[in-house]
Amino acid sequence: MSAKPSRQLGGTHAIWLFAFGYFACYVPYSALTKALSKGVYPGLDEPLPGPTLLPIATLTSLAVMLAFLTATGWWKYAHHRVIAGRSLPTPTRWTALSGLCTSAILTTTTLAYTFDGVSIVFVMLLMRGGVLILAPLVDALTGRRTRWFSWVGLALSLASLVVAFSEDGGYLITAACALDIAIYLAAYFVRLRFMSRLAKSDDREATLRYFVEEQLVATPATVVLLIVAALVGEGPWMDSIRDGFLHLPSEAFLPTVLIGALSQGTGIFGTLVFLDKSENTFSVPVNRSSSILAGVCASALLAALAGVPMPSGYQLAGAGLVLLAIVALTLGPALEQRRARSG
Repeated sequence: MSAKPSRQLGGTHAIWLFAFGYFACYVPYSALTKALSKGVYPGLDEPLPGPTLLPIATLTSLAVMLAFLTATGWWKYAHHRVIAGRSLPTPTRWTALSGLCTSAILTTTTLAYTFDGVSIVFVMLLMRGGVLILAPLVDALTGRRTRWFSWVGLALSLASLVVAFSEDGGYLITAACALDIAIYLAAYFVRLRFMSRLAKSDDREATLRYFVEEQLVATPATVVLLIVAALVGEGPWMDSIRDGFLHLPSEAFLPTVLIGALSQGTGIFGTLVFLDKSENTFSVPVNRSSSILAGVCASALLAALAGVPMPSGYQLAGAGLVLLAIVALTLGPALEQRRARSG
């Protein structure tokens, strides 16, 4: 381990570069997932159930994760344990639990874009808004100071949810979709607490250690769960997972591989945004705003290329409020730095 003092991962403004990477991966990821599940992808004869997409997508995510950690050389930051004469990277109990939460988040996110009658933008507002509400709660529980512009960004992001729910019937979602979102939010609450305690600091090595160890568990755990479900499960969902391993239509194979690769990209960049040393009330709105804007862009692509209806005016107005939140989160730190220099 280096004797030099560690510094924050990526530098002061890296969070915005990571947020752009997250956005760039999320647009095609959500658009492809919705196109396949609605049956509007070219050459596809019928919609594919959400669980059918998970096996190939998750196996691809696993391959991308292994390639990324190998290319960056970040394996060295994890704790290591000698097993059968070889030193292997291993998670701690806490990073392992965080990885399991991440596994739940990855699975529920993909499924969220496959439910009938729920648009990409609306389900994103639900899921992202829920995490926005969790952010100040986690900061309070972990004793982090929340700066004024973080509260402004949070308020604008929450206002976007109010606008979306103001639409007639805007609160109507299926029971399966509601359960999916509930699992997603519970997993995020636990994950954000562990991040705040173990990784959000100036110590670059601690941040990377957490990142690598969480990745070691998240996608592999999802692969194991899907294999077990396909082998022993019964019922429509389990049958769909089994079909994903054995009978995925050839026309859907390449886009499903792309979904998996892009999903892992959102996982990498999104986690790096969360791991910024700033309070959760800042980093979470940066992350959530990026994904909501990506949802709007994905919806526009589907409308232009596949004739899928555009989001409603209420949902677009909610996305506009998210844009204002990004402005507040961008200008706030600059104003604070200028005030500090002049003072």
